[in-house]
Amino acid sequence: MNLKQYAADLFNVTLTDEQVSRFDRYTEELLAWNSHTNLTAIIEPEAVMVRHHLDSLSVLKVVPLHKGMLVADVGTGAGFPGLPLHIAVEGLSTTLIEATGKKANFCTHLTKALDLKRVIILHARAEDAGQISYQRGKYDLVVARAVARLPILLEYLLPLAKIGGMCVAMKGITAQQEAEDSAQALKALGGELVKIEPIELPNVPELHYLVVVKKIRQTPVMYPRKPGIPSQSPIGGVPNP
Repeated sequence: MNLKQYAADLFNVTLTDEQVSRFDRYTEELLAWNSHTNLTAIIEPEAVMVRHHLDSLSVLKVVPLHKGMLVADVGTGAGFPGLPLHIAVEGLSTTLIEATGKKANFCTHLTKALDLKRVIILHARAEDAGQISYQRGKYDLVVARAVARLPILLEYLLPLAKIGGMCVAMKGITAQQEAEDSAQALKALGGELVKIEPIELPNVPELHYLVVVKKIRQTPVMYPRKPGIPSQSPIGGVPNP
């Protein structure tokens, strides 16, 4: 099957031919840049479709998005999952937050190549982004994939979300344990665990998990702390391995 069929069958996402063409161009640009700039270890187009594009679209299974919503992708790398979500849902306003210059540059290039509107590339560390006044408490959805363990990651995500907004952490097999380790962080940062959703991708043996958190109260102004401190001294005392 192709991306259009998978998206419909697995996540009830309807893609137009124009959107599919953008995904195809995305893959071409990613692999072309990857030949001189290390963006991904996944270099087969079919694998890019499943492990990057389709994996990104899985977020729509747990958080319905629609025109006018504001989305932030923390540590976006080569644009995942923020740009696939932006392509799939017309009318989103998306901010991609990335600390590494070459990855931010690729996202800027790709946004222009795909003629995507209402996309902002914020070249900044997550800790700094969360302390920018016009970024705090702004977003309907804040999402991240493979950035840090959840007790650390929540300190990056929750300050950016508005009250009533959602955060989604895309995780692997450690999702349940990380959620258990995050009780103190959730309490301190104003979040509440909603659910952990298993995601099965075609021809991928391991399950992926979406950890869904709701912002229920304002995050104290001290969070996020200065760059490096969340990972060195996470709330609840469970650092990155």
